[in-house]
Amino acid sequence: MLAMVFDGASPELDCRACPDPRPGPGQLLVDVHACGVCRTDLHVVDGELADPKRPVIPGHEIVGLVAALGDGVDGFQVGDRVGVPWLGATCGHCRYCRGGRENLCDAPGFTGYTLDGGYAERTVARAAYCLHLPDRYDDLHAAPLLCAGLIGFRTLRMASDARNVGLYGFGAAAHIVAQIAAHEGRRVFAFTRRGDEQAQQLARSLGAVWAGGSDETAPEPLDAALIFAPVGALVPTALEAVVKGGTVVCGGIHMSDIPSFPYRQLWGERRIVSVANLTRDDGAAFMSAASDVPLRIEATAYALKDANRALDDLRHGKVSGAAVLTMR
Repeated sequence: MLAMVFDGASPELDCRACPDPRPGPGQLLVDVHACGVCRTDLHVVDGELADPKRPVIPGHEIVGLVAALGDGVDGFQVGDRVGVPWLGATCGHCRYCRGGRENLCDAPGFTGYTLDGGYAERTVARAAYCLHLPDRYDDLHAAPLLCAGLIGFRTLRMASDARNVGLYGFGAAAHIVAQIAAHEGRRVFAFTRRGDEQAQQLARSLGAVWAGGSDETAPEPLDAALIFAPVGALVPTALEAVVKGGTVVCGGIHMSDIPSFPYRQLWGERRIVSVANLTRDDGAAFMSAASDVPLRIEATAYALKDANRALDDLRHGKVSGAAVLTMR
């Protein structure tokens, strides 16, 4: 099979012919049709996440068809369409797994980071962590659901019942969660890079009541702010924007350092929380929501061999919505 491989020598992926993987007990062999290009992939190849598997095939927004089953697989058949997300394995016995918080597992496996992922024509994944996908989305538009959608969904849930919600960074995750939030009757305020009229127009078209630069002040106080841009300096900015009792949710796996800020910005029972990974229950709940809500997914297709170009376009803010590698 053809795969794009990261060996740690440079941020460039190497296009290689690799042996087809074989499914072990409890695993699926998946013919990959599409794989989203996530900012987390960029953090891996740019060295911002420590200790990836080396070499590793990145990619954790995988859509494909089940080609073969390992022993003991339940819930899937050969020919089923399947989604493979970031959370690829958990230990099942640490305090977090036993307490219903498997997203915080002490010994997890992450697709495209510590486990080989979907920048390839084939991959294997544990069936217990794979997802059935809503039929209403084709492969290209289903791929971003598997991280941008899932993490955005969990991030929004961390905001509880907030009515006025600010989204800082309007990329793959925010453009999906904006639609979920609007469908739930929330008011969405989108904050983009200064002067990014394309992203601001996209935000308005997807239900935002206001869109502007992250250096601007929203026309109304926010009950919660969800930060998807990996920019620590946005945390004090968001704290200034939320009301007393408001929540700032950091939705990324990596963020630049948060600068110091005066205590008065936090005072008033404001909270800063982070989102870490996802649970399988999150996956089931979000796919149910995505089946009910006709989400408009903005996706730009790249060939598998153009993965480096896709990553570079994401790195430099040239992607509107989500970037997706397509194998067919």
